[in-house]
Amino acid sequence: MRLTNIFTVALAIGALAALPQQTLAQAKRPNPQEKKEEKKPEIDEKAYKAALDRIPEPKEKYDPWSGARPAEPAKKSK
Repeated sequence: MRLTNIFTVALAIGALAALPQQTLAQAKRPNPQEKKEEKKPEIDEKAYKAALDRIPEPKEKYDPWSGARPAEPAKKSK
């Protein structure tokens, strides 16, 4: 086969492989007339605040960097 024949066959295969992708992309466009409204669950503010009140207060202040810092040196007394 000549180089031009190989190039032509490769070009035809590439065109045929791209064709279904274009048609599928065009076919999956949503129709704005068929748009469904989703119901969002209603938020119960009283239950939310009651749940927040049930969370216990920490005894010590949380330090997320405690593992990254070296231990504090002991303070010298005078």
